[in-house]
Amino acid sequence: MGIVSTLIRAATWWNGQTLNTQLFTWRRGVKVGEDDAGNVFYETKDRVKRWVIFNGEAEASRVSPDWHGWLHHTWDEPPTHAPLAHKTWEKPHKANLTGTAMAHAPAGSLRHATPQSTSDYEAWVPE
Repeated sequence: MGIVSTLIRAATWWNGQTLNTQLFTWRRGVKVGEDDAGNVFYETKDRVKRWVIFNGEAEASRVSPDWHGWLHHTWDEPPTHAPLAHKTWEKPHKANLTGTAMAHAPAGSLRHATPQSTSDYEAWVPE
């Protein structure tokens, strides 16, 4: 790892983990599990603090509801030890796609509109 990439990691948090987070994880973290997106979950040895190291961009909506509940101490056991029972009508977790090309666009949205021919259009000019 070069000096430039080390400096970038020390100054940015959106590209995974910072240098300080990596050091804290190395010293005090215990790996608890990993989700389908490749995010890795840790807790301290005394089980007081919990955190996630994102696989790629740090986006909170990429954490599934099962792991979200564990991160926020809603339940004590992680989904790797005590998976939640999902109902048949529940859809699988999907990250928030707002601001991307795959975001939801309802019928009639301007994203679906194709430009019309403007040859018969005359712009209004005030007198």
